Amino acid sequence: MPSPANFNMLNSDKNVKNFSAGQTIFASGEVGEEMYYVKAGEVGIVLDGKELITLGAGEIFGEMALIDSKIRYASAIAKTNCEVVAVNEKYFNFLVQEHPYFALNVMRVLADRLRKQTSS
Repeated sequence: MPSPANFNMLNSDKNVKNFSAGQTIFASGEVGEEMYYVKAGEVGIVLDGKELITLGAGEIFGEMALIDSKIRYASAIAKTNCEVVAVNEKYFNFLVQEHPYFALNVMRVLADRLRKQTSS
């Protein structure tokens, strides 16, 4: 079993955004300019009204928009009051260059989600 992804470098007080339960963080079809790290609370990833996954503290979401520069394919909705750290493309690229394990951890998250989607 692969080791869990570690994104502690993102657990800061910089670029923190707060969302209330039920609030949309981003919507399907939007241009994505940030990825997010869940500092506290829970976020649901929703596609066509169906929740695909619930994410909690220590997890990331929205990273695909920074990798392939395409529109968001799903929506992110705060399931509880939550606190997230926003990571823009400039900071994302810095982390990839300066912390190779950050890039590896993002790839682990993507691979795990792909496996879960294709095994259903």
